[in-house]
Amino acid sequence: MKNKEVLFGLYDDEEILLNAVKEAKSRHLDIMDVYSPFPVHGLDPVMGLSESRLHQAGFVYGAIGTLTAFLFMTWVFTRDWPIIFGGKPYWSVPAFIPITFELTVLFASIGMVVTYYAINGQGPGISNPVLDERITDDKFCIAFEVNDAEESTVSSFKTFLEESGASEIRTKTI
Repeated sequence: MKNKEVLFGLYDDEEILLNAVKEAKSRHLDIMDVYSPFPVHGLDPVMGLSESRLHQAGFVYGAIGTLTAFLFMTWVFTRDWPIIFGGKPYWSVPAFIPITFELTVLFASIGMVVTYYAINGQGPGISNPVLDERITDDKFCIAFEVNDAEESTVSSFKTFLEESGASEIRTKTI
């Protein structure tokens, strides 16, 4: 796999970062990624990112949990081991509600966590490169991939980062 050479600028404030991303989009600069220590309100629409569909996956996982619980209890209490408890019928739906609710929540939460990690390339044994340690603490970053870029393109990226208020501009191979 070919290593990426990344030119990035570090910013001290999220408002400066947001304005810089808006300016980069208006100049049609190809941003590789924007890194932030916390979510920046309004950054996703400016970057042109669509809304996450993780909540839809959560609904599907929850529905699978509901069906699993309800169908399993139906099978157990009507076919596999039909015992009358305290005069209740074999198929007592109100008695199924607590366990059905718990399995719905369990399946939805575990499914969403696994999906989140899989989509973002995270998990046990995976090491992702870090551009600068301070990005996870108090710095914001706009990164441009400059592997096969011409010198004029790289210099225009550097000029943009300087003009947009980057406190530091660095290059790193990841």
